[in-house]
Amino acid sequence: MGPLGKHSKYSDGYFMFPKLEGEIAPRMMFQGKEVLTWSLNNYLGLANHPEVRKADADAAAKWGAAYPMGARMMSGQTNLHEKLEDELAKFVGKEKAYLLNYGYQGIMSVIDALLDRKDVVVYDSECHACIIDALRMHMGKRYVFPHNDIDNCEKQLERATKLAAETGGGILLITEGVFGMTGDQGKLKEICALKNKFDFRLLVDDAHGFGTMGKTGAGTHEEQGVIDEVDLYFSTFAKSMASIGAFIAGNEKVIHYLRFNMRSQIFAKSLPMLLVEGALKRLELLQTKPELKDNLWKIVNALRDGLHNNGFSTGKSNSPVTPVVLNGTVGEAAALSHDLRENYGIFCSVVIYPVVPKGMIILRLIPTSVHTLSDVEETVKAFAEIKEKLTSGIYKNSELAISFGE
Repeated sequence: MGPLGKHSKYSDGYFMFPKLEGEIAPRMMFQGKEVLTWSLNNYLGLANHPEVRKADADAAAKWGAAYPMGARMMSGQTNLHEKLEDELAKFVGKEKAYLLNYGYQGIMSVIDALLDRKDVVVYDSECHACIIDALRMHMGKRYVFPHNDIDNCEKQLERATKLAAETGGGILLITEGVFGMTGDQGKLKEICALKNKFDFRLLVDDAHGFGTMGKTGAGTHEEQGVIDEVDLYFSTFAKSMASIGAFIAGNEKVIHYLRFNMRSQIFAKSLPMLLVEGALKRLELLQTKPELKDNLWKIVNALRDGLHNNGFSTGKSNSPVTPVVLNGTVGEAAALSHDLRENYGIFCSVVIYPVVPKGMIILRLIPTSVHTLSDVEETVKAFAEIKEKLTSGIYKNSELAISFGE
């Protein structure tokens, strides 16, 4: 039996499948203790916003969880589905939008519907797993460029252009607005500039940018001033909207095509009305309460400043996602994480090899608008102390480090 087996005190999902309990908030319960939580993608604090809770409850009472029954093209179409699509499209600066039941499944279906074997894909190496899984289904050629390397991206577009001329297909370039692990923005402006030299369609996954980036919160394409140049804009409701569902927005003809060709939507039940009404309320608050995004960025900047002032690196992040980069082994990461949770009451995601190179530890923090400056102060102080322990080698000799074979 392994070191974290059935009889280990670190089993029962302490690390891999941790159980947070209580109301969704900056402070929740973990293993019977209150912890300050930095692992929830509840950017704007809408998960437990009173207006959202009321809208969800009213919609559930009015519609139940079943209505409408059937897929959109059969018996699952409603005026409210169309209203939400129209409002989303207008907000992100596109002609039309189409609702998707889930983000992961949704973008896989979008990519699958857009491509045939003649088409060529160019994509960023750090694209999310949902995009990688979609590209595994693609029967045509795909070219990858190193993360945010525009020179190499151009080289891949040159290769793709030559191949597309031979196959008679088109080129789809895929990147993200905000990369969820590192927090840096995709170089949308530079990629869009390449349209002056190459003929391609740009699809942007902006799961972490929708609601958090740009003057109005419309997304990273607004932040970088390229709303019109981004052909297809995708986001999920699972982050800023604190719900379930997603949408794809773009040119009316392309969205019309997707409506009739996305298998995950054609052959699946329509998004339940209680989620549609809930999304309408969330979108309303996102647009009418700018203080939600303002407070988010107040916390982001305070956290970032506090960490930097204490000698921490947050990589190239220029979004709310805040990765704290440290050096250490997998065993030290386990011991450090345990210390943070048990003795400091800080809960955050710990990223280790093979997600990052050996010898690197990333503590990934997700600030929200409902965190406070005192939360930030408490966290920075705790991080300063665990960094000192890590540097001095205290974690090397811990029971956990030994259990992990370090």
